[in-house]
Amino acid sequence: MNPQIIIHVRFAPNGRVIQISERPARLTPDQWFDVLKARADSAYHSLSGGRGVFRLTRAAVDTFKQEAVTLA
Repeated sequence: MNPQIIIHVRFAPNGRVIQISERPARLTPDQWFDVLKARADSAYHSLSGGRGVFRLTRAAVDTFKQEAVTLA
């Protein structure tokens, strides 16, 4: 069984990401969102009120974090 985690995203009215969970410290919220959208776009779901979520496995999130930190 691969347990899923939910990464919550909150957007400002201008479209910038103001809050996103599981973010590596070396990345801005916008950078972390861009990494996730590039690698896991199909796991993203828009919600009302300027919010969205990614539903991913812990292994996928850990892999994306490691890749993002080495590129930053």
